[in-house]
Amino acid sequence: MAKSAYQKLKLLFLRDLLLQKTDEEHPLSISEIIEELQKNGIRAERKSLYDDLELLRLYGLDIIRVKHKKTGYYVGMRPFELAELKMLVDMIQSARFITPKKTLSLIKKLGSLTSVHQARTIHHQVYIQNRSKNLNETVYYNIDRINSGIAQDKMLRFQYFDYNSKKEQVLRKDGAFYQVSPFALIWDRYNYYMLAFDHQSDPKRFKHYRVDKMLSISLCETPREGTVEFLLLDISSYTNQIFSMFSGEKKTVSIRFPENLAHVIIDRFGKDCFLRPEPETNTFIATVTVEISPQFFGWLLALGEGEILSPPEVRKDMHSFLMDAQMRYR
Repeated sequence: MAKSAYQKLKLLFLRDLLLQKTDEEHPLSISEIIEELQKNGIRAERKSLYDDLELLRLYGLDIIRVKHKKTGYYVGMRPFELAELKMLVDMIQSARFITPKKTLSLIKKLGSLTSVHQARTIHHQVYIQNRSKNLNETVYYNIDRINSGIAQDKMLRFQYFDYNSKKEQVLRKDGAFYQVSPFALIWDRYNYYMLAFDHQSDPKRFKHYRVDKMLSISLCETPREGTVEFLLLDISSYTNQIFSMFSGEKKTVSIRFPENLAHVIIDRFGKDCFLRPEPETNTFIATVTVEISPQFFGWLLALGEGEILSPPEVRKDMHSFLMDAQMRYR
């Protein structure tokens, strides 16, 4: 490209230079800016640069002028603060459904949203070697197809698998295809799930599926079912009721806890859950709706001091769960 053509791009090169190489701790002087532009074949004079910097300010770039030992310029406010980018990096690293390859790719893209100097601090916090990461690269295509099904109001068709002790994929239902109506994507405890309405179940109800365990996803021509049911569904309550995303029969249970566990119950079920204090015993009774599963019993057991009071059948199931565990460890 001719030098004159590069000259026409001076303002864009200047904008990129300020975004990529400056921050509060790394301002560039006018002389340094001229030197950097010359590396790209662009001539610049001091007076014209002052005009260019003012144009970029008018455009909305937060250019700040500082005077220490030298006068310099840097970009202040950006779409993301460094602390926000670091938080996003932590979330990406902890997400098990994101593969190691994609993790590094996403973190690199996040680093491009700040200066090269601050990007180094982001990369320094990257530790994925020992994390449990998914190796299924198709998960991103799965997410795209699920979103397409939701946007186009269509059912999805797919196969679903588990792993055996040889770490091999084993298709559920002997490889038969599932056909459900997708409505939402839920991120719960490191994994991504599709919330879908199963019109073939008895009774018809919502189910969730691990996105990274879905294979051969395709869009059906059949319109979705369950729209009315979804509008009546409270997603927050739904995820609170299910422990580790294991489904079971929905029940309203009353559980007695010591007073010092109140914060744990509120964190789990939200501030709207019903708690009845019992000051004389320094306890309280929580009445919550959950889906009964071994994961629920395991969660309660891990708390150490919760006692199911009602309904009787759930209390009995908890007793059986404890007896089975005791038998295994005799």
